[in-house]
Parts: sequence; structure tokens; C-alpha cells
Amino acid sequence: MVTLRLEPMTEEQFRRYRQGAEADYAENVAASGAMALPEAREKARTDYDRLLPDGLGTAGHHLWAAYDGAVEVGMVWLHVEEKSDGRHAFGYDFEVRPELRRQGYGRAVIQAAEELCREWGVVSIGLNVFGFNQAARALYEQMGFEVTSVQMRKRL
Repeated sequence: MVTLRLEPMTEEQFRRYRQGAEADYAENVAASGAMALPEAREKARTDYDRLLPDGLGTAGHHLWAAYDGAVEVGMVWLHVEEKSDGRHAFGYDFEVRPELRRQGYGRAVIQAAEELCREWGVVSIGLNVFGFNQAARALYEQMGFEVTSVQMRKRL
């Protein structure tokens, strides 16, 4: 079993992350069929601007780099908020470097995030996954995540 260490992202890591993540998100939105790539790129930019207006300093948002020893293998982005039934987290991103996928790092990234959330008294972690991302969906389900809603569409 892989055990990872989470460290707060540096500004340089955040700059690299945001550039790549924004592009990946746009491609996934387009691949889902929700909109064409030009509109998806604009959506990605505005979503990231809205969610992280102060970058790493945005209140309630926590971004970490994940390390296996000295090797940076991925990252975690969580938003934590207090609700009437306790503290809840939403995982905006759990990422593993492409060349390191299918080696147990995805599971380890999520486990590290879960451990941190438990330390903070978080009672649940939510996330969103694109329907076509079967590998991620399977991993999340294996790790105990349950479907809470489904968005569907029919092309005419």
C-alpha cells in the first residue's frame, strides 16, 4: 500500500496546477457533450476565477501537493464548510500525474485527503465525476463513495 504525504501547494505549484487543470476541465466538459470546446474553455476560466478568487488564499479552500518520498505524484483540492449537521468537504480535484496512474496513487491521494479531513472533524467528502470517466468512477465506488445525484441528457 502506498502512503503519501500532503504538503500545502506553493505559489509556483498552484500556477502550474491551475494552468493544466483549467485546460483538462475544459476538455472534460467538452468530452461530456455539455458544450463545445471554445465555450468549455470560457466556462473553465470563469469557474476557476469564481471558486478561487484569491488563489491559494481563498477562504475554505485547501490545495496540497501529494508526495511519495521526494517525488511529487499528485494533488488534492478540498473545500471545507460548516453546515447544520457538521463539517463537510467537497473534493474539487484529486489528481495523479498521468505517467504515475494505475500504480495505486489515486487511492493513496484520496486516503491521505480522508485522513486529513478526519483530523479536521469533517463528516463527509463529496465530489463530482464525469459520467464517461469509468476508471475514476470505479475507484470512487471501491472507496465507498455513493452516487447522490445523476445529471442526464439526450441528444436529439
